[in-house]
Amino acid sequence: QVQTVESGGGLVQAGGSLRLSCGASGRTFSTNVMGWFRQAPGKEREFVAAIPWLSSLAYYSDSVKGRFLISRDNTKSTVYLQMNSLKPEDTAVYYCAASERTSRSPDNYRYWGQGTQVTVSS
Repeated sequence: QVQTVESGGGLVQAGGSLRLSCGASGRTFSTNVMGWFRQAPGKEREFVAAIPWLSSLAYYSDSVKGRFLISRDNTKSTVYLQMNSLKPEDTAVYYCAASERTSRSPDNYRYWGQGTQVTVSS
């Protein structure tokens, strides 16, 4: 089992920034990739970004590319999502998830956190 816990959400004005953190624990060696997803009310969960534990490659959705930055600290088993130039359409619950392989599909992520709310006011 792998447990993930998100933190750092909150309320911010459009154009502002937030940094989300995701701490992973348990059998983290069984997973290779950490991803961030988000889900707005009435919408499906969508991919935001992903990063492997052992590679500097990062993957982003088109909607956040150039504004969000995913990073990791292997010594702390923690993944971060730096969100800049936030827009009202970024409002959602943000989830951290762990997977054995790189994927943009939430179906391929086995372990999920409880989510953290991000609200961007206009």
